[in-house]
Amino acid sequence: MDLKALAERLLPGEYPSLASFEEKYPPRNLPKGAQVTRLAPSPTGFIHLGNLFAAIANERIAHQSGGILYLRIEDTDLKRKVDGAVEAVKNALRYFDIRFDEGAEIGGDDTYAPWYQRQRAEIYRAFVKHLIEIGRAYPCFCTEEELTALREEQTAKKEITGYYGKYARCRNLTEEEIYRNLDAGKPFVIRLKSMGDPENKIKFRDAIKGEITVTENDQDVVILKSDGIPTYHFAHAIDDHFMRTTLVIRGEEWLASLPIHIELFDVLGFERPRYGHNCSLMKQDGETRRKLSKRKDPELSLEFYRKEGYYARAVKVYMLTLLNSNFEEWYLKNPEKPLEEFKFTAEKMSKSGTLFDIDKLNDISKNELSKLSAEEMYAFLKDWAEEFGTDVQKNYFSDEEKMLKVLTLCMGIGGKKRRKDFTTASQAMEFIGYFFERPASHEEYRVDGAARRNILHDFLEIYDSADDAQVWFSKVKEIAAANGFAAEMKEYKASPEAFKGSVADVAEVLRIATTGKANTPDLYSIQQILGEEETRERIEGAM
Repeated sequence: MDLKALAERLLPGEYPSLASFEEKYPPRNLPKGAQVTRLAPSPTGFIHLGNLFAAIANERIAHQSGGILYLRIEDTDLKRKVDGAVEAVKNALRYFDIRFDEGAEIGGDDTYAPWYQRQRAEIYRAFVKHLIEIGRAYPCFCTEEELTALREEQTAKKEITGYYGKYARCRNLTEEEIYRNLDAGKPFVIRLKSMGDPENKIKFRDAIKGEITVTENDQDVVILKSDGIPTYHFAHAIDDHFMRTTLVIRGEEWLASLPIHIELFDVLGFERPRYGHNCSLMKQDGETRRKLSKRKDPELSLEFYRKEGYYARAVKVYMLTLLNSNFEEWYLKNPEKPLEEFKFTAEKMSKSGTLFDIDKLNDISKNELSKLSAEEMYAFLKDWAEEFGTDVQKNYFSDEEKMLKVLTLCMGIGGKKRRKDFTTASQAMEFIGYFFERPASHEEYRVDGAARRNILHDFLEIYDSADDAQVWFSKVKEIAAANGFAAEMKEYKASPEAFKGSVADVAEVLRIATTGKANTPDLYSIQQILGEEETRERIEGAM
């Protein structure tokens, strides 16, 4: 068979020489040991925790080695493309401080552009044409119906599914059969002619899992689809070579494709990058663990963390505790150091499923937010409110001085111990809402109605916002004593049956009337921030 003539018929026209691509995309001029890593999502509009997991690892490995992290968009599947998806990817990763050096709409060195795979079609086709010419690729005319029937036959026989061996029906078509199909206008794809033998095993050094054994590939996978665009398998091999990628950190679900990728790099004559397959993120579901699910688990989506208002550093800290087994110990010793000072290594990444525990993330988030100054917290909450808050919540920031007082009180700034009440921006905005909006409802009082009204009435009679905290509390004690409550806790503990309750119960009545809540920071300080008029109106309303 005249393979050059066949290649010309299948992919007509002149293509640049393969050597010219090596000149166009030369090896990078980087220090010895520098790693070139990448994040290469599909533009589906859904970027998830697994993407962030890999992105943090790739970013740390690249930058601490003096290397490059780039963003490539793998848009070979138009059916899955969503408008605005690339911007969503960039926004999500920017929020978590993933700093790309170059790539799709990033800027930086464009030597290795374009960064969208569909814009690189000429490169792929040139290599496909070459593989046809050397007999390592061929046209396949099988229809979807035929391929479905093939899979059903293999499944019924309990054989491995795929297009290989005796099931590769177009692999050995004669020249006459190929041209007859072409002349009839039958659509076709181009498949790799695999030379692998599933009886052979390949030793492979995974950057994360260590030495593993995989079976040689014997699948004649599609490398060029009928629309002239390559499949992911083929495109990624060419792009990783010409973008000079040295290390690919990706999910362990790609382990099954590793034999295909090994054969593709070999047949293309390219040196393979190192691969590291990171473990799946798992969730405890009753007595069992399972992979986080897009359908079941909202916390899989990165948009969940932005909408809830998780502090980006907190999420990153938690991700690092999952990514490297020695990070948590380092961070306990160095809580104030930049995260970049931690020496990240692929070898310390987990080799099996990692349990994602949102409760632990929440604890870390509380701790990280408690370290902020009132001004830093103000900026964090304001940014969140502008994007995700209600109009009422946006208005909380119209009086910056008041908001800073609120945050100083609620965070315990200046006190003996910092409070850790805030988990996320959304929760914090709900937590402080009573400073800016009168409570729509009140938590249940422990004191009955008549006694409660008397307490509130007496408080309004003697309340003066000019009082200092000591005088204010002495008045609360007076009200307690006048209404049959113990003014001193030691009195109440000594003879609880002699009183209706204690001064703590009286304070709780005032607290709920003022804020709607039974548990808040210091009530005197809350009333000082609200002011006398607002405090009085709230208590009158509660009566």
